[in-house]
Amino acid sequence: MGIKEKIDQLRAELHRHNYNYYVLNVPEISDREFDDMMRELQNLEQEHPEYQDDSSPTMRVGSDLNKNFIQVPHKYPMLSLGNTYSEGEVADFYERVKKALNEEFEVCAELKYDGTSISLTYENGKLLRAVTRGDGEKGDDVTDNVKTIRTIPLVLSGDYPQLFEIRGEILMPWIVFEELNREKEAREEQLFANPRNAASGTLKLQNSAIVASRKLDAYLYYLLGEELPCEGHYENLQKATQWGFKIATKYMKKCQSLQDIFDYIHYWDTERKNLPVATDGIVLKVNSLKQQKNLGFTAKSPRWAIAYKFQAERALTRLNKVTYQVGRTGAVTPVANLDPVQLSGTIVKRASLHNADIIEGLDLHVGDMVYVEKGGEIIPKITGVDTNARGMMIGEKVKFITHCPECGSKLTRYEGEAAHYCPNETACPPQIKGKIEHFISRKAMNIDGLGPETVDMFYRLGLIKDTSGLYQLTTDDIKNLDRMGEKSAENIIKGIAQSKEVPFERVLFALGIRFVGETVAKKIAKSFTDIEELENADLERLINIDEIGEKIAQSIISYFSNPLNRELIERLKVAGLQLNRKEEDLSGYTDKLNGQSIVISGVFTHHSRDEYKDLIEKNGGKNVGSISAKTSFILAGENMGPAKLEKAQKLGVQIMNEDEFLALIM
Repeated sequence: MGIKEKIDQLRAELHRHNYNYYVLNVPEISDREFDDMMRELQNLEQEHPEYQDDSSPTMRVGSDLNKNFIQVPHKYPMLSLGNTYSEGEVADFYERVKKALNEEFEVCAELKYDGTSISLTYENGKLLRAVTRGDGEKGDDVTDNVKTIRTIPLVLSGDYPQLFEIRGEILMPWIVFEELNREKEAREEQLFANPRNAASGTLKLQNSAIVASRKLDAYLYYLLGEELPCEGHYENLQKATQWGFKIATKYMKKCQSLQDIFDYIHYWDTERKNLPVATDGIVLKVNSLKQQKNLGFTAKSPRWAIAYKFQAERALTRLNKVTYQVGRTGAVTPVANLDPVQLSGTIVKRASLHNADIIEGLDLHVGDMVYVEKGGEIIPKITGVDTNARGMMIGEKVKFITHCPECGSKLTRYEGEAAHYCPNETACPPQIKGKIEHFISRKAMNIDGLGPETVDMFYRLGLIKDTSGLYQLTTDDIKNLDRMGEKSAENIIKGIAQSKEVPFERVLFALGIRFVGETVAKKIAKSFTDIEELENADLERLINIDEIGEKIAQSIISYFSNPLNRELIERLKVAGLQLNRKEEDLSGYTDKLNGQSIVISGVFTHHSRDEYKDLIEKNGGKNVGSISAKTSFILAGENMGPAKLEKAQKLGVQIMNEDEFLALIM
């Protein structure tokens, strides 16, 4: 047998034994025999580098070479799921789906794993790329680290598609987490707070040999691609097990009714505590891929899926004092400082009190014994007071402050809002720093190398006074600062320079105008050619933009009425930021539907609902959710809701099918 044939044989055998051991849990050989085969393959590959293969089992060992991660765009955005915490909200979700589809449907119920999301792309049966969720649009390429996870196959077998993506969660099993923390404790190092943080931190290590030693696991739960074998989500995952993937199908259930879903929730609410990895809820997905497509997406999450979070763990501890934090919008948040208490795997010392109404409703006193929960098992909050524990030594009643703790300005509470605000937005230090931190964030200007600590240092040293100051910085200004070498300084300046190419819609989001989030910024960028046109827009023009109501419009007008904000915009223009749409941003837009309000209803064949919404907006139309006398027409698919049909006929609103609509905008 030749060298190449021997190497191929060893690789095939090791892949098979790896699958038997880590996925099927039925090993055929001893650990010693496996290690001997691996050592033989490693020696042959070292002696014959011409036969190098990125899918070799030896890749699982990892390398001790440091490697910076590069960002890779997702072919399909990785959106987050809408969360619910009550069975009533689950029932609401089920009824929404039922009403929207107007036909029979199944729901696949599965566990929600508490780890770090990963996207794996396979081409011709080999792992091509592994990318973190990142901001949902793009993430970090962590392929080398993921190759060390033995439950993730490097090569597949069976009738897999030529190109597809599979998503899941990278987890650190409880037993590994506890062992790792015991080792860190022995070395007097800071412990990991929970397995999710440990898994996420491990996956981002630049030394894949250390990653390999951490024994991460992966639970995969979603398949995407143009040529999937089945029309059902559940059935596709069953197929994926035949290709070599570890899919926890025994923890999944196809539900035919709402009661089936509730039975699943009740079972796993208790049984999940016996699992080897952390879970924090249930995920419900409409099983049919065709029905998923027709239900479509909101700006942030799919309409065909929802996450049910298990009830949070609760603990009792003492309230020592209340302090106040000022955010980038000027919102003042009260924070409870507590005696340390263990809660859902972490030590909690502080908890949000949200606003003055919450404090008043709880009738809080310093020294009270308070109940603390984790909302969604992430953010600690106070949910009640043990008034029976009050004694003679109870402290004074907690009263919300009247002036900003940072700049001394008198606080304002806007009509209809629960929060108090510091109105000094251009001179209150935490607001300025918060605006800069928002400006540099990944979904905004995405300036690498900068974070809250660096922004704070630059601001304290007077190097920047607002976001425009970033564009005046040089490498010499920052290279000798604390924890800042020349290479780090060069990377920051390079990242700042690259941010000048960020498109108009993200610059608008980065400005931090109150109520202008990502989606609203996109709507504005499509409706105005440049920042000057937006600066001079009146209320009527703004509220005619889809999804912009009077509150958002007034906030935009208020922002540009402040001379200091206009001066900031001028400085950003001089710096070279994209404060206008480019020609390529305008391509594909027409005014064929200008001034028309359109309702979408039913199930479609040629495009999904979201694609039709984009087509309406690109052609100047406005998407509206309900039928009125002002509705121009209804774009109707199959199974249009009977109530909408009746209302349309009553009001004499035109009903247009897919083909008619597509012909209209051609």
